[in-house]
Amino acid sequence: MPLSIFTDNLKTPVENDLADALGINYKLWKDLKAFVCKEYPAAKEEWKFGGKNYGWGFRLSDKKRVIIYMAPRDKFFLVSFVFGEKAAKQALESGISDEIKKIISSAKVYAEGRGFRIEVRKSKCLSDIKKLVKIKLSN
Repeated sequence: MPLSIFTDNLKTPVENDLADALGINYKLWKDLKAFVCKEYPAAKEEWKFGGKNYGWGFRLSDKKRVIIYMAPRDKFFLVSFVFGEKAAKQALESGISDEIKKIISSAKVYAEGRGFRIEVRKSKCLSDIKKLVKIKLSN
C-alpha cells in the first residue's frame, strides 16, 4: 500500500484534494503545518512525488534538512521524522507519550539518524508531535 493516498505523479495535490482525502483530520494537518511555520517562519513547503510505491508527500524544510514529512492517507495522515541520536535521546527523555517513545526507540538507526512515522488520526497525539518538532529544530 502506498504511503500516500495521492499516487498520480502528474497531479500535485491541492488544498481541496487534501481536505477531501483527510476529512475531519484536515484541520489537524493545517494546525500542524501552521505550528511548524510559526516555529520556523522560513520553512520551505514542498510536495514531492516519491514514486509509485510512495505517492505524493509533503515536507517542511529548513535551509539544510527536512523538519517534518507529512503523507496524506485515507482520512488520516502520517508524520515522519529523522532524528539524530542526540535528538532521539532528548525525545525519549521528554514528556511525550510512551507509545511514541516506543516508536522512536524501536526505529532502525541509519547513518543519517532514526527514521520513524506516527499516524495522526486524532488530535490526541498532536501535542507530542509539536514537541518533536521543537526537538528537531533545536538539534
